[in-house]
Amino acid sequence: MLNPLTVFAIVSAASSLFFFIVAILALRKRKFLGGTIGILLGLLFLSLGALFGAITVGIQGYRALVREEVAAVVKIQPMGSQEFNAHFRLADGEEVSFLIAGDEIYVDAHILKWKPMVNFLGLHTAYELDRVAGRYTRLEDEKSKPRTVFPLSQDKAVNMFHLRQKYALLKPLLDTEYGSGTFVAADKAAELEIRVSTSGLLIRPAK
Repeated sequence: MLNPLTVFAIVSAASSLFFFIVAILALRKRKFLGGTIGILLGLLFLSLGALFGAITVGIQGYRALVREEVAAVVKIQPMGSQEFNAHFRLADGEEVSFLIAGDEIYVDAHILKWKPMVNFLGLHTAYELDRVAGRYTRLEDEKSKPRTVFPLSQDKAVNMFHLRQKYALLKPLLDTEYGSGTFVAADKAAELEIRVSTSGLLIRPAK
C-alpha cells in the first residue's frame, strides 16, 4: 500500500505533466498568457513532486517512532583486556557482529521530528541507528589506544538527515533533526536493549 507521501509525489508529477500539456496547447493557439500560467503551474507541481519524492527516498531506512521502543538487542562478550564482541539484532531482524576495542559500548542515532502540519502526510518522529563504537573510561586511553567504529545505517543515495542540514527549504517541514548517543560498560557478558524515544537513546538490560 502506497504511503500518503508517495501518493502526493505521484499526483504532483501527474499535475505537472497536465499543466505542461495545457501550456503547449495554449502556446500553439498563441494564447501566451494561458501558456505562461500553464508553464508556471507545471513548474510549481514539478517542484512539489520533486520535494515529496526526495523526502520519500530520504527517509528510507528510518523507522517511525510513536513511543519508546527497542531499536536493537546487543549481546556483549568480553574477548580480552579492553576488547569485546558486540552481536546486534536490529529491529528489522538483521544480525551483525563487531569486534570492538574499549571499556564501553557507544551507540548513536539520527532522529527526525516532523512539524504537526506535515503529520497528515504520514510523517512522524523517526529514527535510524547510525554507528557503534568503543569508548574508553580513561581519557588518556581514549587519546592513545586503538579506536573502533562501525556503521549501523545503510548507505543511501539521499539521506533526509543530511538534506535537512544542507537545505533551509526543509526547515518549515522538519521541527528538528538531531543526533543522540548513549554508552554503557562492556566489561562483562550481558544482553542489552538499545531503546529509543522521542527524547533520544538509552541502554537497558534485556528483559
